[in-house]
Amino acid sequence: MSAATSRFEQFSTASDAADARGLQRGDGAAEIAFARHGTATRIRHLYQRTPCRVRFPRAEAGQPALAMLLNTAGGLTGGDRVALSVTADAAASVTVTGAAAEKIYRSLGADCAIAVTLDVGDGAWLEWLPQETILFDGARLRRDLVARVAATGRLLASEMLVFGRVARGERWTNGAMRERWRVERGGALAWYDALRLGGDTVAKPAGFAGAEAFATAAYIGADAAIHLPLARELTDGLSCRAGATLVNGILLARFIGAAGAVRAGLATYVGALRHAAAGLPATPPRAWSI
Repeated sequence: MSAATSRFEQFSTASDAADARGLQRGDGAAEIAFARHGTATRIRHLYQRTPCRVRFPRAEAGQPALAMLLNTAGGLTGGDRVALSVTADAAASVTVTGAAAEKIYRSLGADCAIAVTLDVGDGAWLEWLPQETILFDGARLRRDLVARVAATGRLLASEMLVFGRVARGERWTNGAMRERWRVERGGALAWYDALRLGGDTVAKPAGFAGAEAFATAAYIGADAAIHLPLARELTDGLSCRAGATLVNGILLARFIGAAGAVRAGLATYVGALRHAAAGLPATPPRAWSI
């Protein structure tokens, strides 16, 4: 296992450094790489910087190697930055999840930024399955996910947003959210998607019509088209609105509605799809139910 200096140890631009000399902001990072050794997948490289921490619980029998992300600050707010990088080398099998929901607190004006980079080698299986991200009223989030998947690699990834602390009756009515996904397969761009929301957009009939939560799940693999009938069957009849389709060889599903229904629908979908595609237990990561 390597603990060498990471590219995340330096500010990316002069303006970033200037910001850091002003108001104190979080600048966290986690960089994990896994390699195959015989029949096991092991950590090849690990770098982490506060408030990001990674723990490696013992995986249950029949499950991939497990990495669990934690935020020791408890959440993020305007001006905070987090960079997360996961690499699954050839033939490695890995699940990455979160210990709890990520919380985005009210901002005084600046965005908080989360950058996720996923690299999947030939014959590797990577699951990026964090728990939901909760946008407190007034939160501002900019999140970018870049996935680079080798021709014979496979990636199952999901992200879920909750618009406010719905359990206490709060709704996200002020703030901004921008999320971008970029997926490359075999070195070529396969899918690009961008979503931009304001707090008022969620409530509008032409927006999300008052939905409490929204989730995206993407499966990238040579067998993606085979699982489209299953994906459509899974998304039919849920207590939230959901649908699945195939775009340029990528299997996509989306869920929108009440927060509990979206989470339950996403969990069912992820569990069934990982079982069908990789022969894994038909359950989401154990942390989702803790």
